Amino acid sequence: MEQSNQTTSPVFILLGLSTVPHLQPIFFLIFLVMYVITISGNFLLIIVVRNNPRLHTPMYFFLTNLSIIDICFSSSVVPLLLKNTLAKDRSISLLGCATQMYFSLTLGGTECIILAVMAYDRFAAVCRPLHYNAIMNKMLCFYLAVGSWSAGFINSFAQVSLTFQLPFCKCHGINHYFCEVPAFIRMSCGDTFRNELSIFITGGIIVMCTFFLTLISYVHIISSILKIASSQGRQKAFSTCSSHLMVVTIYYGTIMLMYLQPHSNKYIHCSYKSENVVSVLYTSVIPMLNPFIYSMRNQDVKNTIVT
Repeated sequence: MEQSNQTTSPVFILLGLSTVPHLQPIFFLIFLVMYVITISGNFLLIIVVRNNPRLHTPMYFFLTNLSIIDICFSSSVVPLLLKNTLAKDRSISLLGCATQMYFSLTLGGTECIILAVMAYDRFAAVCRPLHYNAIMNKMLCFYLAVGSWSAGFINSFAQVSLTFQLPFCKCHGINHYFCEVPAFIRMSCGDTFRNELSIFITGGIIVMCTFFLTLISYVHIISSILKIASSQGRQKAFSTCSSHLMVVTIYYGTIMLMYLQPHSNKYIHCSYKSENVVSVLYTSVIPMLNPFIYSMRNQDVKNTIVT
């Protein structure tokens, strides 16, 4: 490949969700509402947990971490999407793209691990109630939180570093609404084997392992629920678990669909893809739903909000 054919400009163009003019205001309104709900719901949960001593438990400690992740994750993607939805200039610098990619990858990976940790916490509470306080002690909770964030930062640094070593010579347009690794792999005219191998390895470790750990925890939880004598108690517990599992399955499923598949198809450069819709689920929809699914039906949370 001739050097003159490769991209030397540090500027990329985000093609967005749609180029249809009459859809732009609709998308803007939808994502603005979702973003406001996401920020409000997660900030409200953080404030409620902080102000109610009864919620100073491991479960709400990890929920607070999840809320921080969701606020930052959504904020790393949606404001730029809102700006580009109505703006004519959708360009983004190399540094801006790398920064967005780094933080979105960090927060997405950290959320995968935190969800698995939360599932383990519920397993300990339901299946080992007499030993719960000994198992989920403050020191373990601290190490689990620090480990989750550290793994997210380290994985993101590795992926971003590998991504921006690729040559980009097909076009400057990113067939996405934010800077994400799969879109850049499709843009590259170089050998992407190392990048895809890295994604599969880290995806297998972070996404697949945490997903199966989460499922195993919920299998044990459901098994314990079946032993509850009260049918009303079983129904309430199943309702809570089913909503948790639904959100977890959507989140992990969309992440796997986006990352754990071959990306180096040379026939799909600079075209709009259904992956955009998939990305919307884990960057906008799930962060909006999490505080309501995981906590708003809790009576202590409701009482704190009311008072």
